[in-house]
Amino acid sequence: MKTSTKVKRFAKSLSVPTGRLAGEQIKLAPYQNKFIDGAYGPGINVGVLSVGRGNGKSTLSAILALGELVGAWSDAKEREILIAAKTQQQAQICWHYVVSLSKTLPEDVQAAITIRRQPRFEIQFDDENGPHILRAISADGKSALGTSPTLAILDERGHWPLAQGDELEAALLTGLSKRDGKALIISTSASNDMHPFSLWLDREAPGVYRQEHRPEPGLPADDVASLIIANPGTKYGIGPSLKRLKDDAALAIERGGSALSRFRLLSRNERVQEDNRDILISLDDWLKCETDALPPKSGPCVIGLDLGGSASMSAAAYYWPETGRLECFGTFPSKPDLDARGQSDAVGDLYCQMHQRRELTVMGDRTVPIVDWLDSVLQRAVAENVACIVADRFKQAEVGEALDKAGNRAPVVWRGMGFKDGSEDVERLRRYVFDGKVKSAESYLLRHAFAETVVMIDPAGNAKPAKGRSMGRIDAACAAMLAVAQGARMMSRPVKQGRAPVWV
Repeated sequence: MKTSTKVKRFAKSLSVPTGRLAGEQIKLAPYQNKFIDGAYGPGINVGVLSVGRGNGKSTLSAILALGELVGAWSDAKEREILIAAKTQQQAQICWHYVVSLSKTLPEDVQAAITIRRQPRFEIQFDDENGPHILRAISADGKSALGTSPTLAILDERGHWPLAQGDELEAALLTGLSKRDGKALIISTSASNDMHPFSLWLDREAPGVYRQEHRPEPGLPADDVASLIIANPGTKYGIGPSLKRLKDDAALAIERGGSALSRFRLLSRNERVQEDNRDILISLDDWLKCETDALPPKSGPCVIGLDLGGSASMSAAAYYWPETGRLECFGTFPSKPDLDARGQSDAVGDLYCQMHQRRELTVMGDRTVPIVDWLDSVLQRAVAENVACIVADRFKQAEVGEALDKAGNRAPVVWRGMGFKDGSEDVERLRRYVFDGKVKSAESYLLRHAFAETVVMIDPAGNAKPAKGRSMGRIDAACAAMLAVAQGARMMSRPVKQGRAPVWV
């Protein structure tokens, strides 16, 4: 009999311990059966599951932990099961689920179980191959050193602190390798693509099964079809009902800000910052800027430049402040190619999609040739009234020389990315976005750039872009910020009035 079949058979032998369905036989939803088939398939050492909040993650973890403890599919001697979470209290939640489920086991099995709450939360099961121990631990790497578990469950891995979380994960995985153990990493989405949990989901690796229930980004928060994708248990009575999800979405949209970000992260299982106070522009605010009825290219045009290197993107943004029209284009060097670069940056085929939509181009070999790139930037605006070009003064010499060689005749404005210039540009961009003075066609490039761009805030509340906390895709947002902020300054200057002649 396959191991996955044994696992599902054990799950169905248990009963719901509490709640309105107490006493009824446990029924696994299709997505739970799928995960068990994948995670317990041949040659799989790590099973990774991402699903929205309230979809039975802790219950499923408890079932798998209890089955391993009592040997429902394993005959290993002195089995050790570790349930790890961000805090001890979070780990205890899953531990308590195991305790409750154990009370629905046959009486002879219950008699062999010992539950301890002091000095540590443990459950012991004794048989001829025992004792077997289940223990709850927090995200402190030292607490897992020296262990050799047969099963480790990393609960809500997407929300562990980075340093301690990486340390604990490494300790657990090295301990599992001692006994050919299995790791189950189960969580709602992390806040960004570069979080270790996101990398588990995005990067193929031998012996790893991945299952993610995450809708396409950029959809409205109350989109019903995507709510069901993120909450696959809804159809089967697991977690919140569809009506409750729709009500919660309406409330989050009404409140906006951090409430909406938390709803997208936890209930829609999207990769967004839970607290958007350090986001340049939230995804929902940017989506309001996208329109099918673009205003015309009239009046002066401001070009914002953000020159990247071999790893990052070079981007140019065009903004017409009189009408609010914004266009943006990015460029990568050809090596590595867009597919390989997307895998390296853990964004899948996103760069390839941008290229197909003509939002992203490829130029040069390992670096983008600056003069050729700036020449292409100027060619896009050859028919426009270019008022000025705005660029980061950090690369003033390099960009300035290249602009001269490209034949630029427009004035150049140099801006810093520190708290002085950066804070002003951040606030001007936000104000124009909130006031509806920025209009763009649907743009994967800008949509994903703004989703990734964070700001650093000083004690006085000033904000500046923080490139060091993002990777690869934020250059378009920086270029757009420079262009829009300069356009805002142009529009705020008083118009000089001619004086009436004075006769002497």
